[in-house]
Amino acid sequence: MTLKHMNIFVRVYQNQSITKAAQELHMVQPAVSIAIKELEKYYGIQLFDRISRHIYPTEHGKRFYQYALHIVSLFDEMEAQIKDWDNLGEFRVGSSITIGTSFLPLKIREFHRLYPSIKVSAHIKNSETIIQYILDNQLDIALVEGSVSNPQIVQQPFLSDHLCLIAASDHPLSARQSVTTAELEPYDFLLREPGSAGRNMIAGIFAGHNLNIRLIWESASTQALVCGVKNGLGLSVLPYMLIRDELSKGTIRSITISDADLSREYYIIYHKNKYLSRSAKDFIRLCQNPSGE
Repeated sequence: MTLKHMNIFVRVYQNQSITKAAQELHMVQPAVSIAIKELEKYYGIQLFDRISRHIYPTEHGKRFYQYALHIVSLFDEMEAQIKDWDNLGEFRVGSSITIGTSFLPLKIREFHRLYPSIKVSAHIKNSETIIQYILDNQLDIALVEGSVSNPQIVQQPFLSDHLCLIAASDHPLSARQSVTTAELEPYDFLLREPGSAGRNMIAGIFAGHNLNIRLIWESASTQALVCGVKNGLGLSVLPYMLIRDELSKGTIRSITISDADLSREYYIIYHKNKYLSRSAKDFIRLCQNPSGE
């Protein structure tokens, strides 16, 4: 079996689709199917179940993926150590939406000044997706909100922030300086999509008080949520760094939740087996020095 077979299998597994894998690999679909069948014949196992024109990894397939991903990652690691990637390579960085909106662009600009020859590809998704990208070796480094509980991932804190409960200036709670979590249960909420760190955090707080969130609207767009709040559709809980301009304008109000801690850390994460080039280490240093000094 060749490295090419392993790489094809990894792409098929990650996409759960031969068609999508073929598109990513710039191959014709029959060639991808043949490679998977060759692997299955060689090892004498079935890697995928084919059901109703869909494929699902078998238990053998899930186990094989761990080995195949490690082999492909080791090859990438060798490439990184042998080749002069600090002048010729590509740096793949990802971040959650909050960090990608407010922090990452500045750090990529600083990185370009240090390494103008390196191509930077950035991926902005919710935290759960970004963490999976790291595990699947689709990113070199990522920046996420909140700690990651996975033994395969190394994490380093680099920035602190907090979430804010916000309301329109004419909302019934806008005159209050603080409220309890229980007092929020009767009100409608506009929140980020499932998988975002902020959504998970506020959902955990409500669950910890045995309360339900009256969710009427969810969106990956902070701007859409703020607009909904300003128009009196409900309350939201969003990162301070994304709404501080709106708060300073007075178009929305921030209210303290007296029985909830909304502070949090942001983390730099990478796979424990990832080789970090000099340029990658410099990017981490840039992130850990937010002022740019």
